[in-house]
Amino acid sequence: MRFMVMIKANAQTEAGEMPSEDILREMGEYNEALANAGVLLGGEGLHPSSRGARVRFSDGHCSVVDGPFAETRELIAGYWLFQTASLQEAIDWVKRCPQSAVGDSEIELRQVFEAEDFGAEFTTELREQEERLRAQSSH
Repeated sequence: MRFMVMIKANAQTEAGEMPSEDILREMGEYNEALANAGVLLGGEGLHPSSRGARVRFSDGHCSVVDGPFAETRELIAGYWLFQTASLQEAIDWVKRCPQSAVGDSEIELRQVFEAEDFGAEFTTELREQEERLRAQSSH
């Protein structure tokens, strides 16, 4: 099972405060443990929302809203992509995250859809297309 593990933003991440060398070292050790266990598929930190934008779709139109965004508690400061046998295993790994690295924040876990989750609507042709796209993006 794959899980998107999202680190929620806080006042420090939205202010663009960079972590200390000690925090970077702790996170590096944590990420190394994830990788060595075969759990870590990817992950990155994100710049503050002031350097981003949102594209909204409504009634056939789209509009662009530049950051920053007011609702800090709904923003993401970084993410990992985990592969684990269960949600509980992913939670157990998140509990090991160095708290100094995320500060006063939350980490949300959401399971990633797999091809079999879509049922018959995900035809053989669509599955083959998905496999081609995954192979291209892994290069």
